[in-house]
Amino acid sequence: MAEKEIELRIITPERVFYEGEAEMVEFNTTEGEIGVYPGHIPLTVIVKPGILRIHEKDGERIAALHSGFAEILPDKISILAEVIEWPDEIDEKRAEEALQRAKERLKNKYENLDVARAETALQRAMARINVIK
Repeated sequence: MAEKEIELRIITPERVFYEGEAEMVEFNTTEGEIGVYPGHIPLTVIVKPGILRIHEKDGERIAALHSGFAEILPDKISILAEVIEWPDEIDEKRAEEALQRAKERLKNKYENLDVARAETALQRAMARINVIK
């Protein structure tokens, strides 16, 4: 591994999503957006729905990252993701429908509405749509 790269491993319950080296990795946490370069201080964070950006020496790759945990070490990032999708794995129509449903739930504030769950559904749908556009 080059000195200016960090090892990245992303796994889900179904598969190893990504294994490789990156110059920088960006994603959302419950504390806000984070950008991780090689040499970062050790840190464990909770992943929040959003766009994952992997900056490789040959360009950038993006994915919709929904939730999970990340362990950051100076030379390695491990992300345990509940769900993560490359743009070509996302059904745009389904994502648009999910976005509309989430907006509708939050707008009308149905009785017994789990607001946190509805907001998370909205964030997930937005991440999917933003990754494919």
